[in-house]
Amino acid sequence: MRQFFGNSPKGNLEEAVKGLNNPSFIMLLSNQAQFESHVAKLKNMYPQVPSIGCIGMSYHKKVEENGVGVIAFYDGIQATANVLENASTMPVKYIARLQNDVKKINATNKDTICIDFCSNNDACVLTTIHTVLKPLGVSLVGGTGDAGKVSANGRIYDDAVAYALIKNNKGKVKVYKENIYRKMQNHRFIASKTDKGKYIIGALNGQSAKKVYQDILHVTEQEILTQTFKNPFGKISGNDTCIVSIKEVQGDALACFRQVNDSDVLMLLELGDYKAIVQQTIENIRHDFKNPSAIFSVNCLFRYKLFSQSNYMQQYLKEMSTLGSHAGFIGYGEHFNNQFVNQSMSCVVFE
Repeated sequence: MRQFFGNSPKGNLEEAVKGLNNPSFIMLLSNQAQFESHVAKLKNMYPQVPSIGCIGMSYHKKVEENGVGVIAFYDGIQATANVLENASTMPVKYIARLQNDVKKINATNKDTICIDFCSNNDACVLTTIHTVLKPLGVSLVGGTGDAGKVSANGRIYDDAVAYALIKNNKGKVKVYKENIYRKMQNHRFIASKTDKGKYIIGALNGQSAKKVYQDILHVTEQEILTQTFKNPFGKISGNDTCIVSIKEVQGDALACFRQVNDSDVLMLLELGDYKAIVQQTIENIRHDFKNPSAIFSVNCLFRYKLFSQSNYMQQYLKEMSTLGSHAGFIGYGEHFNNQFVNQSMSCVVFE
């Protein structure tokens, strides 16, 4: 299996796909102004190739912020792409599509991965997809695109999740998730006065969520939105902690990038030694794969901002590339199996 990455800062799709011959699967990462035209052009260029796309930034050796990026897989893989519509209300209505695609490529836990781009309602979408993938042990990596639009096989969809099943005929696949945060001691909360639809936390342990956050971290209201880069919340999920980023302040409440429900247990998190954590992830991959053929990853927008402010983003991409061909995109939320998380990295490694 091999991975292709091409880009154009000017949004020239022909330039981005230069050298891409006989791909088996394509991912399109475009800007909002050109997304629709890029989807149509890509379909014309590669009419028989399964593809998914969204509006977002891509990366390989550097980040492509405004143009277009193309990531493709070829040489020894099978792929199929499709879409679940009505993401905000009833994605399960279209679950037969995923069930049929799983059978189509004979998906197994050893050699198959699901990659998805979602427009909204990620938690519900992932739960729906997981009902099909979990019995097979097939893992998922993906994320949220911008502007509420995704594409699949040359068609644009609002309110949907575009997905692809990729089977590696030349070896195994394995997924990883990276969390660069750790729990702060003695800061455990029960959420209340939540609004599930608007992702709002009204109160923590019965007090204003905004005031609790400010009092602990000694920040002004204006500083909350940047402080979340260093101190997001963590939602306890079994033995795991899912990161919850703060989106904005609404009165005495905090609006977040993922859903929090009444009675959910939250922790306040703090930034760890992220450079050491990245190195540990790299070592874990090296331990599992002697010669990785490709790594596809999804990094959170807030991680990108944090790494950029710390002048680490370029170094991060350089270090990940020591594993082999590494490419990915910057999402507004990351997917790892059935988890919708913030400020994380999820990736799939191909043998």
